[in-house]
Amino acid sequence: MKNLKKTTALFFMLMTVCFAEAQEAPVKKESFDAINLDYPGLEKVKIFFKAAKYEAAAKELLAYYRNRKTVKNPDFNVGEETQFRGKEIGKNNQEKADNALLHQFQPQKGYGFFDYGQDINWDYWPVKDNEVRWQLHRVTWWQPMGMAYRSSGDEKYAKEWVLQFRDWEKKNYLGRSKENDQIAWRPLEVSERIQSLPGTFNLFVASSNFTPAFLMEFLNSFSKQAAYIPKNYSKEGNHLLFEAQRVLGAGASFPELKQAEEWRKSGIEVLIREIKLQVLQDGVQWELSPTYHVACIEIFLKAYNSAKMANLEKEFPDTYIKTIEKMILVTANMSFPDYSNPMFGDSWIFDKNSRIKQFLSWSKIFPENGLIRYLGTDGKEGSLPNYTANEFPNGGFYAFRNGWNNKSTVLILKAGPPAEFHAQPDNGTFELWVKGRNFMPDTGCYIYSGDAEVTKMRNWFRQTRVHNTLTLDNQNMVITKAEQNKWKTSKNLDLLTYTNPSYTDLNHQRSVLFIDQKYFLIIDKAIGKATGNLGIHFQLKEDSKPVFDTTNNSVSTTYEDGNNLLIQSLNTDKVTLKEEEGKVSYVYAKEIARPAFVFEKPKNDNSTQQFITIVYPYNGNKAPEISITPNTANDYEKGNISITVAIDGKKSDVITSLND
Repeated sequence: MKNLKKTTALFFMLMTVCFAEAQEAPVKKESFDAINLDYPGLEKVKIFFKAAKYEAAAKELLAYYRNRKTVKNPDFNVGEETQFRGKEIGKNNQEKADNALLHQFQPQKGYGFFDYGQDINWDYWPVKDNEVRWQLHRVTWWQPMGMAYRSSGDEKYAKEWVLQFRDWEKKNYLGRSKENDQIAWRPLEVSERIQSLPGTFNLFVASSNFTPAFLMEFLNSFSKQAAYIPKNYSKEGNHLLFEAQRVLGAGASFPELKQAEEWRKSGIEVLIREIKLQVLQDGVQWELSPTYHVACIEIFLKAYNSAKMANLEKEFPDTYIKTIEKMILVTANMSFPDYSNPMFGDSWIFDKNSRIKQFLSWSKIFPENGLIRYLGTDGKEGSLPNYTANEFPNGGFYAFRNGWNNKSTVLILKAGPPAEFHAQPDNGTFELWVKGRNFMPDTGCYIYSGDAEVTKMRNWFRQTRVHNTLTLDNQNMVITKAEQNKWKTSKNLDLLTYTNPSYTDLNHQRSVLFIDQKYFLIIDKAIGKATGNLGIHFQLKEDSKPVFDTTNNSVSTTYEDGNNLLIQSLNTDKVTLKEEEGKVSYVYAKEIARPAFVFEKPKNDNSTQQFITIVYPYNGNKAPEISITPNTANDYEKGNISITVAIDGKKSDVITSLND
């Protein structure tokens, strides 16, 4: 019965296609308004046009595009049909293509497929998440339809794509309504379309359903959409970068269009300006999100490659490429040995093989950089740097590590300046990766925006108290503007101290000491006249099954492989250990419950309060017994540290200054 319903639905959709073909509009003189008929290769098109033989001109233009070899798309090109015929396109792509025939679309990968009806309802909003209705208009299933057509040669995909393209144009024209313009014509969504459409065009252009009349519709629509963006660029951030890169790409992909040169120049101008504004001196993109940082690397490089295709790469100054290299080195240093990155600022987990491919592609642009080559070949080539720990103080990213391989210990901490949309009030938070396990993943992205219920869910994941840092009365940080007080690395001790004005009348100073390349001592100070309940929060991996020892204020994981972690408060004054609600989101719109806890104490006056916490990775099923003894010269208040640490009876001294 299910298959019968699908077959019936498909039959009626194909009948609608046939009716649409019968109603195909004639080619007119105005159909060529967007075309530069003086472009090399269009001589015959121009002759027919001047003779008022518009159908013939369109037919000649279609022949030109079906044989065009001068413009190369990074993904799909004309003439590859035989090469890919009969080859699988991947289960996910095939599912998207086949479901698209039934008008079942997956706008956002965090959700499943939704049925938009036989007569497509582009206004349908099945989940009150703004990303669902925005990303519907990215029409991301069109390229899988093209891939299915190239592989199978089945014209049903081409017929349906032409139908959907025309249907979208008919129902989502600019000016239909203010609300629809804000959704379907949001500049980011328009830029997504003009980036994917050239490849989709190449996949379908050889089809008998790709008629001369449809070609003119396509080119005029593409021109209208590309021209819209420079007049409506986003104000700032990665959206602006995406838009500029894609406008440049549009001009490079269809140089035959009258405004192509204008688009290329606009994109280049914006990107040259914005790389100076959005990328801080140390190479960190100002949104402080590892995932969007990598996205910006790709934006800048795609733009450069588009400029090369148009012989305009010299328009970019040398500093442009040098800045991209600095950005790549940020990603290299802020990655764990499995190529994952911290989930700060709406970031999410990333496939290792895909990241290796990215590093490999980057290494071809920067062949002299040994670290990029090393990561691009999974350690087979290239070289490691002569350092382990590294700082990016402008962006506020700090990496402590004792190596670069899977047996290493790596802690990556964020304590940066004010940032944009994706940044969260979480200065001081960190992730800890030990011997192949991320013990303390950041909370992640979960969801972006939508109605009141969706916003409530997003705000839960943004809370300061669900990150590994300090709170006052469990409230969110008011200010994220960390200032580095000290960064020093040595053989047996790496040290970071920063201060963040987290709340009104309360500064949070955090010092992280990486001792003997093995464990961490974290000293937190709450400085100022504010009063209330202080808390140092910690989040653990969902499968850690921790043991909570409220007597000794310690929490230890219980992994059966023996790779475990102890987190213990070493305060001599009264501190209370409490379990908290914890969640983590590794992928959009998916959440998992996990253990979380807090060490709490009151702040009743203007005196400084301290938390002293040891974060100790260990092997085995029994946590070590750890204590510290302050020596005579020790003064936490002044930042003079002189303590003796005893671990299962073995003592060692830690002597340092937390401040310069």
